[in-house]
Amino acid sequence: MSPGYLLCSVPAAGKSIYLTFDDGPCPETTPWILEILDQYNAKATFFMVGNNVSKHRGLYDRIVTEGHSVGNHTFHHLNGWHTPAGAYADDVHRCRELVDSPLFRPPYGRISPTQYFLLRKEFSIVFWSVLTWDFHRGTSPEQCLENATGHSGNGSIVLFHDSPKAIEKVRYALPGFLQHFAALGYRFNHRFPSSAKL
Repeated sequence: MSPGYLLCSVPAAGKSIYLTFDDGPCPETTPWILEILDQYNAKATFFMVGNNVSKHRGLYDRIVTEGHSVGNHTFHHLNGWHTPAGAYADDVHRCRELVDSPLFRPPYGRISPTQYFLLRKEFSIVFWSVLTWDFHRGTSPEQCLENATGHSGNGSIVLFHDSPKAIEKVRYALPGFLQHFAALGYRFNHRFPSSAKL
C-alpha cells in the first residue's frame, strides 16, 4: 500500500477480515496471541510501540518470522492531540528506526491535520472499523467478544490490543472470534491491498 492513504476498512473481495493488535510487543501477552493465531492459520498486523520493541526485540523478530505484518505506533505511545506536530513526527521517526514498516496507526486514533501532512509521504495511516474495547475497564470479556463478532464482516479492520491491561478480555474473545469467523469461511489477512483507501 502506497504512502498517503487513510484506511478504515477494506473493500475486500471474498471473505476477509484484517486483524490488528496495538501497543506491544509485550512478553506477558504477545506470545500467547501468536500461538492462538497460529492455531487458526491467521495473520495479523501488529502496531508496535518503539519503546516496547527496544526492550523486547526478540518478540518483534518472532512476529516477523511467523509471517505477520508490523506497523508503527510511535515510540512513546503519544496522544497526537496533546503533542506538538514536530515532536510527534520525530517520535514516529524514532519508532521507524526499530519498526520497518510504511504503516502507521496513531495511538488513540488521535492525529492532527498538521501531523498527518508531515507523515503522509512516508506512511499509510491505518485506523479501524471495529473496536473491541478490550482496553476499557468497564468491558467484560463477553462484551468484548460481542463487540468483535457483532460488528465485523468482509473487509473489517478489527482492533485488539496485545497489552497487559487488555489480555484478560483478549484471552476470552480472540479464540471465540477466530472460531466464529473461521467456521463462516473467512480468511484473516494482514496485507492491505494497494487499492484500499478511506
